[in-house]
Amino acid sequence: MFEDRLEAHRVELIGYCYRMLGCAAEAEDAVQETLYRAWKNADRFDERKAGLRTWLHRIATNVCLDMTRSVQRRALAMDLGPSSPAGGNLGAPLGAATFVQPIPDRLVLSVGSDPAELAVQRETIRLAFVAALQYLPPRQRAVLILREVLCWSAEEVAGLLDSSPSAINSALQRARATMSTRRPPGGSGEIDENLLKRYVQAFTTSDVDGLVALLREDATMSMPPFAWWLEGRAAIRAALLGAAGVCGNDRLVRSAANGSPTVAQYRDGEALGLVILDCRDGLISGVTTYLDPSLFPVFGLPMSLEPSSRM
Repeated sequence: MFEDRLEAHRVELIGYCYRMLGCAAEAEDAVQETLYRAWKNADRFDERKAGLRTWLHRIATNVCLDMTRSVQRRALAMDLGPSSPAGGNLGAPLGAATFVQPIPDRLVLSVGSDPAELAVQRETIRLAFVAALQYLPPRQRAVLILREVLCWSAEEVAGLLDSSPSAINSALQRARATMSTRRPPGGSGEIDENLLKRYVQAFTTSDVDGLVALLREDATMSMPPFAWWLEGRAAIRAALLGAAGVCGNDRLVRSAANGSPTVAQYRDGEALGLVILDCRDGLISGVTTYLDPSLFPVFGLPMSLEPSSRM
């Protein structure tokens, strides 16, 4: 059935739309609209002119370009202003639309993919990579994702965007130049299970020095929906010491977001936040805690834990 053929492209399309839009909910909406338009216009699809994958990405690109016209650029806290002092006030929360939002791995990572391909998929849904993409004009963003992430040829992208290969290559060069100033060095494309285990152990035993030892010297810590963020091991250590005892009875439950080590944090048995760790060279380069319990159902997480539940 044609609907089944459409559905087979859902995961790749969600990954594409998420990189374009920086929000899981918007990406799913964009894909739903894409598949609806494709189903509605099935009689106009001519596989002799373009394959189904190409046709769907053309529709998805148009949907995303339309959506980007009416929304602000999503960012990470580090993009919004200078770092805060360790004891500084969090300030007022900002709207969720201000920030790049996390996405469950199950929505965007293809099960059974070649390990090398899976590593690329993970690396290109990291929070920092997706945030860097948002600095690109939408059409440049589409070009870079199609060429560098999905490995389409310049000719294929030109056909999709009604452009020329030379114009596509020019847009790609400009996009690469912007990304080089925004995108941090990549990781291994794999989750460091040992590092995550050590993080959980240090956190659950309130071992501040143990936690700090897992951080890169230039590590960052942020907590959307606040613009507050910290930079450097010393500032993070001071903040952790200042909050000593606050997280003493919190519990962590394993999750999976943005191709990164992820845990859900519960306080007094109730959902508190989703913690995503960016890692590089065997150390943690960023800790982003989304203080938004409404994310928990999206990730298949319970809103509360039984007293006996532990990670």
